[in-house]
Amino acid sequence: MTALRDLIELTRLPAALTVPGDTLAGAAAAGSLPSWRAAPLAASSACLYWAGMALNDYADRELDAQERPERPIPSGRVSPSTALRLAGGLTLAGLTLAATAGPRPLAVALPLAGAVWTYDLIAKPTVAGPLVMGTTRFLDVLMGGTANPRRALPAALALGVHTTAVTVLSRGEVHGTSTRTATATVATTGVVASAAAIQSLRDTSQPPAARIAGAALAGTYASAVGQTQGDAVARPDPATVRRATRRGIHGMVPLQASLIARRGHLGIAAGLLALGPLLRAAAKVVSPT
Repeated sequence: MTALRDLIELTRLPAALTVPGDTLAGAAAAGSLPSWRAAPLAASSACLYWAGMALNDYADRELDAQERPERPIPSGRVSPSTALRLAGGLTLAGLTLAATAGPRPLAVALPLAGAVWTYDLIAKPTVAGPLVMGTTRFLDVLMGGTANPRRALPAALALGVHTTAVTVLSRGEVHGTSTRTATATVATTGVVASAAAIQSLRDTSQPPAARIAGAALAGTYASAVGQTQGDAVARPDPATVRRATRRGIHGMVPLQASLIARRGHLGIAAGLLALGPLLRAAAKVVSPT
């Protein structure tokens, strides 16, 4: 019988704390915060994230048997059919939750779910894999920003580009990466952080406190993520790459907080930042990768 602990590990349950900030950042950019739709959309994002994690291990079960035999499926703790059914059920739950927020969010959730399944079952081992993964975060932000997609576009691009870069780096978790790849990842982080800070400071429609907070949090993101990515430049071995990948996943939270704070929602941004210690503690128990 499959234990709850095994399903938690399969879905990387705590790592979903990095997801609700996507739709919140999109809604903040679109000018639709606060709204009751924030709750079902955040829950929808989490369900689709968990579905992707379960589907990832289903698709990689043969490779994991060689490279990561401790994972739930190759270790025999979770059957492939259970993982596939769980992925399907969570995808349906995510789409249902999006539908409760209206037809526009559902219209984005459908291609988002498609991108999740495409990545895990088709694109992951290809050169298009990182771009498809980045597209999932891009669409996740837009799902929250359907009230004004054009205004939500910069936030969606920021998180999409960040995710693409982290995914490229994560390909070296088992065998290591190259110095060139690690350097490109650091450079991308710098570009994303700089763009977020500059856009925040230039947004004269917001009060000074919001603009400064947005820029400061962009700096926090750059520091938190860039340090471990810099370590990977110096030592592109598997252990260092895994640490940089984990930090890249957790680093989405201060980036999301920056995008939210610059729109004047300082309380929501602070609430997201409070998730940081929880994520770090949870990562010691359940790996986010």
